[in-house]
Amino acid sequence: MRNTASLVCLSLITLSCQTTGANHSSNDDLIQAKPIQTPSTSVEPVTEVAFLENDCPGDTELPAHLMGQFEPIDDQELLQSVLGKPNKGALCQGKVYQSVSPSSITVYRAWNSTNTHSEMGTWWAGEIPAGLTAQYRTDYEICYQWSPLDKMTQCTLKAGAKVVIGTGQSAMCSEYLTYPASPEKQIYIQNASDVLEDCEQYDAVFDWQSQ
Repeated sequence: MRNTASLVCLSLITLSCQTTGANHSSNDDLIQAKPIQTPSTSVEPVTEVAFLENDCPGDTELPAHLMGQFEPIDDQELLQSVLGKPNKGALCQGKVYQSVSPSSITVYRAWNSTNTHSEMGTWWAGEIPAGLTAQYRTDYEICYQWSPLDKMTQCTLKAGAKVVIGTGQSAMCSEYLTYPASPEKQIYIQNASDVLEDCEQYDAVFDWQSQ
């Protein structure tokens, strides 16, 4: 049995390492390895994908009540600008649409009364907010620090307005709270103040229900 020894590498192409130490002999102490073969073909760089549609719950088709009121259009730049990475919010998947004429599309936005500029924000819904506030936050990935949801505005979308309709990406609000990606449809309106009309404001009120 030989003493503990260190390995000394003599070559990187033909690896030849031998033990050094007391009382070693024989070819057992010589380790021979074949040269490493380097592939001759080049490897194409991997392009990062903003989202994988199969990982997103739901789909990008129009809800039943909006059928016939939009037509799909191609605007990849707009679409890519609203797709978010996991835990960062925005959309998980989406499709660009344009409202047709005549338009009778009603959209809704719950917002923060302490920031009046947030009334005409970019994220809207096709259905009026209802049910439990906590569930609404989960469905639409609205972190508590983003909005108290104490105001709601209802508007009509003008004909010819371009929007993105899709399902929400997951959102990490804190180390204790992360909303998962949701199948609920959201409507992204880039220039809401220009393409919305006949708006009405509503206040949130307490309406406690027993469990």
